[in-house]
Amino acid sequence: MSKFLIVGLGNIGIEYAGTRHNIGFEVADALAIKHGASFRPDRLADLAEVKYRGKQLIIIKPTTYMNLSGKAVKYWLDKEKIATSNVLVILDELALPLSKLRLRPSGSDGGHNGLRSIQAALGTDQYPRLRFGIGNNYPKGMQAEFVLGKWWKEEIPVVLRKIEKCVEIIENVAHIGIERTMNEVNKLEFPL
Repeated sequence: MSKFLIVGLGNIGIEYAGTRHNIGFEVADALAIKHGASFRPDRLADLAEVKYRGKQLIIIKPTTYMNLSGKAVKYWLDKEKIATSNVLVILDELALPLSKLRLRPSGSDGGHNGLRSIQAALGTDQYPRLRFGIGNNYPKGMQAEFVLGKWWKEEIPVVLRKIEKCVEIIENVAHIGIERTMNEVNKLEFPL
């Protein structure tokens, strides 16, 4: 049975719940819930396991905080003997509007501290990622407050639709592969 490591990025703690920066955690939660799994504390992460169409999905939410996510990713890749091509990291993305998702097999960290940590820990940027557009509708100098802020009321319906779609995307990556899944995902629009 082939294994996939599904990594939802975020920060632990009630003060970060429901923030833009924690969307990776929310997608991981939605995936686990859909498949009747629940998270339990484990080494460097909260962990859930799901079987899907003959594949094993190891879902983690690192408990290392965003800037040290690479420690958890490296540990679980090594422990479960999973190839970096079978990782999928879900994260927030300022450079994409809220209406978009972007799936890529590799790429730069784009200034995202979680990706920077993962790249440093793995020694490569050759691992798949699903970027969840959060937009960049904030005043100059207020990026941290925006990213760590809660969703606005009018954004929530789009966020919920995108979370649901992200769960399907993860299932498709495991079932039919990233290349075929990318063709559909990168064309999607989620209007407000």
